[in-house]
Amino acid sequence: MSKSNGMAGETRRALFNTIDKPTFKEKFDALGNLPKFFKLVWQTHKGYTILDALLRLIRSALPVSILYVGKLIIDAVVSISKTRAADHTFLWQLVAAEFALAVLSDALGRATLLVDSLLGDLFSNYTSVRIMEHAATLDLDQFEDSEFYDKLERARQQTIGRTVLLSQVFAQVQDLITMGFLAAGLMAFNPWLILLLLIAIVPAFLGESYFNDRTYALTRGQTPERRELDYLRYIGASDETAKEVKLFNLSGFIIDRFKMLSNKFYEDNKKLSIKRASWGTLFALIGSAGYYAAYVTIIIQAIGGAITIGTLTFLAGSFRQLRSLLEGILSRFTSVSQGAIYLKDFFDFFEIQPNIITPKYPLPFPKPVQQGFVFEDVGFKYHNSDNWANRHLSFTLKAGEKLALVGENGAGKTTLVKLLARLYEPTEGRILLDGIDLREYDLFELRRNIGIIFQDYLRYQMSFAQNIAVGNIDELNNRELIKQSAEKSLASLLAQKLPNQYDQALGRRFNNGVELSGGEWQKVALARAYMKDAQLLILDEPTSALDARAEYEVFQRFAELTKGKTAVLISHRFSTVRMANRILVLDKGQLLEIGTHEELLALNGRYAELFQLQAAGYR
Repeated sequence: MSKSNGMAGETRRALFNTIDKPTFKEKFDALGNLPKFFKLVWQTHKGYTILDALLRLIRSALPVSILYVGKLIIDAVVSISKTRAADHTFLWQLVAAEFALAVLSDALGRATLLVDSLLGDLFSNYTSVRIMEHAATLDLDQFEDSEFYDKLERARQQTIGRTVLLSQVFAQVQDLITMGFLAAGLMAFNPWLILLLLIAIVPAFLGESYFNDRTYALTRGQTPERRELDYLRYIGASDETAKEVKLFNLSGFIIDRFKMLSNKFYEDNKKLSIKRASWGTLFALIGSAGYYAAYVTIIIQAIGGAITIGTLTFLAGSFRQLRSLLEGILSRFTSVSQGAIYLKDFFDFFEIQPNIITPKYPLPFPKPVQQGFVFEDVGFKYHNSDNWANRHLSFTLKAGEKLALVGENGAGKTTLVKLLARLYEPTEGRILLDGIDLREYDLFELRRNIGIIFQDYLRYQMSFAQNIAVGNIDELNNRELIKQSAEKSLASLLAQKLPNQYDQALGRRFNNGVELSGGEWQKVALARAYMKDAQLLILDEPTSALDARAEYEVFQRFAELTKGKTAVLISHRFSTVRMANRILVLDKGQLLEIGTHEELLALNGRYAELFQLQAAGYR
């Protein structure tokens, strides 16, 4: 192992042993998350929640009832055997009653499991939707932060794991009520048995509590690496990565990294599991000794005639069930409190709030835009970064103007258009629209009036029509608008060649899907920009997979279709760039030059240099 890896391991162990380990007080405090949790459960399905509680309440009284009827049966049998009584009616009535209680207990148990399962599934679905809804409100730069992604991942995990917590808390309440009935019976005969029971159980509880703490700390500390493990699992066996994995022979590298991480998790879990099993055996021995000490006490009382044989069986059964219930309650308390701590991860995610929001009293988006957009000394840098992605940007994008952005990779072109669409908020400076700060407008209205296609557009594993409709999902069922948009982007010719045309499934993930070439996908993505009657259209290198002729045709068509509208184009091809009214040249996030194609060539600066370099390639 390298020195750096060893140091990283020591850091993780130190974190595991200190920061991530919850104290007993923290576990009790975490129970404060349960009211919010049950509010979510109640919102999921009120009827199932009430039914689950009622079923468990009835079930809690059955164990002591069955034990007591059993006591009466044994006493009746002993009495009959001594007196040789001929009338056995009461005995058989007791047997029938015990049978009925057993059947009822089984039926209620199955009904409870059914309701738990249904409510758990609904809860998982409901919380998953809540996560997606909240994620949709958050800012783009929050998604680009690794700490945020850890919180998001833990919140996702809770949508499934918390259904178990739901059953555990209900079971905890049910068992506590059952214990109340059983304990009342024990105390009526011998109160000292309760004390003996506690002495037998407490060591096991403390042991379970300790090891659950360690498990929580281990799991939480592994979150970033487990995300890497999931990523390696994905790229190691995915249709989207198979080409490069094969071409560059990456399978060995990916598998070795996966083995290293998975083996590390296995070794960490194995050490903890062995310790848990060893100490658990010792604690179980102490518990068994306590139980049999109580059992011997009861037997001695029965031999001395202090209690009947039926009472002996009732007390022994009650003590055995109390021990089992108390073990379960104490052990489950640790799990419940542990689950409540995990719940904090879930609720913490909902505490994250966006910074880019609609003001309380927003202004309506101007229709039409009169003056245009003005950047006033705008700067932006990413979270936890000391470098500026854009700095000191001051220029005007006039209404109806076509502006092209030029610059080398990493010059800040995409960041600039994200600022324009308020996907990012300026770190300094401001952006004006018709003389008013962009932040004063309704965010939804602003984005509805901007059509934007990025170079890393998504290839949705959906139908051809749906892939276009995502550009304006409100018009999902407007087939005429979808077809018009496809015609504008030249994607309509492709649709005619597909077996099911606009209903054809795209991508290979699902049955009967058809995979498209890079250029074909780009025409489909371009159609999304035409789905809106947007006043500002932004194309961020959307034609990079097209050949020169196809790109020229697309942009010629784009120029015709956007007459009177404002547009921003990003492209590395100067044959396309020169179609713009003006060209803005970026260098290291800052504005270097701005002007028409002719003006920039005459300036003989960076634009002229890049233009000549590209032109030389065609000579």
